[in-house]
Amino acid sequence: MSAWASHLDRRWFAVALSARVGRKPVRVMLLDRPIVLARLDGQLVTGFQDRCPHRHAPLSQGRVVEGTLQCPYHGWRFDAQGALRELPGAPPGGCIPGVRAQTVPVVEHDGLVWARLAATGDEDIPAHARMLAPENRRFLWQTTWHAHIVDALENVLDPLHTHFVHTGLVRRKGARQAVDVRLRAHAEGFEVDYAGASTQSGLLYRLFESPRETERSTFSMPGTAQIHYHYRNGSRTCISMHFSPETHDRTRLIGMLHLDGRRVPAWAVRAFVWPFIRRVAMQDSRMLALQAENSRAFPDRKDAVTRFDVVRRRLQDAWSEQRDAARGKPEDSSTVLML
Repeated sequence: MSAWASHLDRRWFAVALSARVGRKPVRVMLLDRPIVLARLDGQLVTGFQDRCPHRHAPLSQGRVVEGTLQCPYHGWRFDAQGALRELPGAPPGGCIPGVRAQTVPVVEHDGLVWARLAATGDEDIPAHARMLAPENRRFLWQTTWHAHIVDALENVLDPLHTHFVHTGLVRRKGARQAVDVRLRAHAEGFEVDYAGASTQSGLLYRLFESPRETERSTFSMPGTAQIHYHYRNGSRTCISMHFSPETHDRTRLIGMLHLDGRRVPAWAVRAFVWPFIRRVAMQDSRMLALQAENSRAFPDRKDAVTRFDVVRRRLQDAWSEQRDAARGKPEDSSTVLML
């Protein structure tokens, strides 16, 4: 597969859980390139390309020393701006060369660390991620799927596979109902509204939900997919899935659950809801791994995309090299699916 589209370097991706980044350097992959994260001052997260500019040893194998990141090979130390601050072996009082480690822009929000490979690009993380109140977050987890990011994104936004991959959990095959599906595309992604099904036939709905007022799925560039439920009792649920491609066939997934208007403590979600969500995620992971393995056996892969595959073509366009040329062109479509 060809290299990643150039515009993706300017985009923010969720690459790690904040709680897992401390003073010990952490290596993550993004778009086939390694990044190292650490809290040099014990508070703010700093990001670098995971290579020392001296002999390209991985900085992630080094350590934090007095507010700097020390390379494990020759002990060179770099500050949060990437400037070389110590070169062991140089004479005392000598001038330190103006060598710099390449920094990577990072920000923290709502328990996540976001990174952008390019020095300049989008000013902020996706709006749909910013608008969720951190105090409403009840659950946070991460995993890796062996799949291309477009396949992973389609999986969580596609309702048609749920009758087969998640039989009984999300939907039942024999309980389909007609649902009006309307997609509205915009410059930074799209939203899909589902009307006509205030209930679902699966176990998850019967155990944890109530009749819905609205159901909406959204995609925000480059890798944020969300499912929003607004219930008749006034409460709201948002399931967020932030995807970042480690390589062409490995995608990091960070999942979040926000509840608004429902007094459900985080411990109850972990104890009673998480076992079911985990099972759904494992079923998706297995199917995507099978899909990826089979795609490698057929390198001439060409997908059949029909009007019932509501999101596929738009996800492909979003991740193409021509993405920037298509920005700002709104597009609407509607169809009926038996869900």
